[in-house]
Amino acid sequence: MAEGSYQQRRSQIKTYFDRTASEAWSKLTSDAKVSRIRETVRAGRDDMRNTLLSWLPGDLGGKRLLDAGCGTGMLSVEAARRGAEVCAIDVAPSLIEVARERLPADLGPGVVHFEAGDMLDPAHGRFDHVVAMDSLIHYSPEDVVDVLAGIAERTSGSILFTFAPRTPLLALMHAVGKWFPRSDRSPAIVPVSLERLQALIAAEPRLSGWKPGRTHRVMVGFYTSQALELVPA
Repeated sequence: MAEGSYQQRRSQIKTYFDRTASEAWSKLTSDAKVSRIRETVRAGRDDMRNTLLSWLPGDLGGKRLLDAGCGTGMLSVEAARRGAEVCAIDVAPSLIEVARERLPADLGPGVVHFEAGDMLDPAHGRFDHVVAMDSLIHYSPEDVVDVLAGIAERTSGSILFTFAPRTPLLALMHAVGKWFPRSDRSPAIVPVSLERLQALIAAEPRLSGWKPGRTHRVMVGFYTSQALELVPA
């Protein structure tokens, strides 16, 4: 991995969520009233989260799941209710605090461990399934594949993640954003085509035992994201 690239980007994301977007993100992931634009983002994220959950086994009893970039923990809670032991990691301590405050008492047979840190830390242990919903969209495609390869070394089942598909609108927004830097803006989303991403995955030796599975794109208003499943070959 281009370690400097990954760590620099990770630091930018942490700073953004802890200093600028924590309150807005907490509100977006609640039932609070938001603007119409953010309503579409909320609806899109709900759709994507439900898609990823539908790709996981209905019974996760006895399974360990990594929620890589868990945010305020909505997916983690649902996975725990299916019986999973969830290791929920996010780069931003402020979001982890919100997640812990919102953790319901009625998790059923599962459990969630929230922690602020690096999703790649081997100290988190091994997993049966990994989900990374909208947590890799700010990284270069090369770094995304490096992250997937690192996670795959400690995963026996599926890896579900999302990326920003390279649509004309997202490509334009990405290009224009480079001309208008602002210290308080979210780190830019990096669009990539499915074909290029699959080619990078196929070329990565550490992912030779994995193959792409299902894919699904969600486009709701101002939210556009695409899920891709990796499964053992």
